[in-house]
Amino acid sequence: MSDAAGLDPTPADGRDGLTPRVQAVLDIALHRFLGVRLADPDDPPAGIVFPATDGALNNVGLLHGGVVTALLDVASYLALLPSLAAAEHAVTHDLAASLMRPVAAGSQVRVRGHVVRKGRAVAFLRAEATVDGLLVASAQVTKTLVAAR
Repeated sequence: MSDAAGLDPTPADGRDGLTPRVQAVLDIALHRFLGVRLADPDDPPAGIVFPATDGALNNVGLLHGGVVTALLDVASYLALLPSLAAAEHAVTHDLAASLMRPVAAGSQVRVRGHVVRKGRAVAFLRAEATVDGLLVASAQVTKTLVAAR
């Protein structure tokens, strides 16, 4: 059986299938284009980092709000992954983001998610984006838990 990304959930390195699922997230074309990488390769729930460079900037040279919002969702998913069964996947059905400060071109952005509560059918998460330790954006994310196909 494969997970929702079409990958075999069998552990490649003894960590309950986490590595293939994390790699599937990193391999998404948008994430590659934006230069997304794990903040700590040994701890994917520790979040992601990416540079606020060309493809992530708006027309005035600041980090585009849609980019950081999308990556808040990604970080929340990475935080949730360790608690998902191999036959379980999570899809976003609600996301509310707050953009608190502008992010200058060239900044390194760190995004980390946290599981607030995981039930049988729904998970509630929070994610925060920081630059040099300053909070620049946050999101409340709700994901529906579904069976992987």
